[in-house]
Amino acid sequence: MNLFGRLTKFPRLLNGISWGLTALVVAGLLGFAFWKITPQQVSAAPVPTPTKEGASASLPVTTGLDTGAEAIVRQVTLNTAIDQTVSYKISHYTVQRGDALFSIAKEYNIKPETLLWANSDALQDNPDNLRVGLTLDIPPTDGVYYQWQAGDTLDAIASKFKVNADDILDWPGNNIDLANPIITPGTYVMVPGGQRELVQWIVPVVARGRSGTSSMAGASCDGPVGTGGFVWPANNHYLSGYDFSPTHLGIDIAAGLGAPIYAADSGVVVVAGWNSGGYGNVIMIDHGNGYSTVYGHLSQINVSLCQGVTQGQVIGLAGSTGNATGPHLHFEVRLDGRYVDPWYVLP
Repeated sequence: MNLFGRLTKFPRLLNGISWGLTALVVAGLLGFAFWKITPQQVSAAPVPTPTKEGASASLPVTTGLDTGAEAIVRQVTLNTAIDQTVSYKISHYTVQRGDALFSIAKEYNIKPETLLWANSDALQDNPDNLRVGLTLDIPPTDGVYYQWQAGDTLDAIASKFKVNADDILDWPGNNIDLANPIITPGTYVMVPGGQRELVQWIVPVVARGRSGTSSMAGASCDGPVGTGGFVWPANNHYLSGYDFSPTHLGIDIAAGLGAPIYAADSGVVVVAGWNSGGYGNVIMIDHGNGYSTVYGHLSQINVSLCQGVTQGQVIGLAGSTGNATGPHLHFEVRLDGRYVDPWYVLP
């Protein structure tokens, strides 16, 4: 009888052997798995012995590394998002019919003064010089857009426009070499935050005796004196363009082409004709009490020099002569030669 046959006579013994073999197999599998996932030990490299001066020393060699083992790769994400809405370049705009300096400045989110200063050659600080077809330089930020002149220095220009020299140097659009900050004459630079005085435009007048003004036209007039109160010089009592501001020393009252224009108060006409400073056909009335009023961009003038007029009298017709992009009335009020906000005196 063979061994298996003998063992069958002892079933309990056979069952124990089977369970033992199974336990050995499971233990072997677990041991193998544990060995695979356990990092291999790296044998310590011997401490290199000091070498004599001039002798080469070998690098320590590591052993036991599993060159086929998988590695964890870290993905690096670089944050390269750039705000594309920020611009450091001068843009350009061609004036269209109906445009106003204030509306253009608002569209580009800059102050009207910035727009005037950037285009001083064309506008001469006078918003009434705006005309259809004119191409304007539009600075990307508020300040002064300045053309560098021979002899200019950073400190001098910074002081002139009331900023620090670093404001000019650090403006990215100026592209100034910080290690060698030399600016070639003729180069335009942006002076962010810079400011300067504005030119104030005065219409030459003919004096009347009781106004106390000096004659600029070699003549003098006399006539009615104003009441001291004012009426609206047009049928509309709202604006169609600029309001009063340091850059616009009057208001633009809505008035269609050919609409009647009235004397805001009684007085004497001291200007009646064409003005090359941007007003076009213009009338000025001296009211004899320190006040004078100006009516610009008229299409027609119905009065003459030294003529006396009464409050509410039609003196001309609205138009868009001179530097105007559409029909309206440019209306100014002056007191003793100083500009007054018309809203202070109009009912």
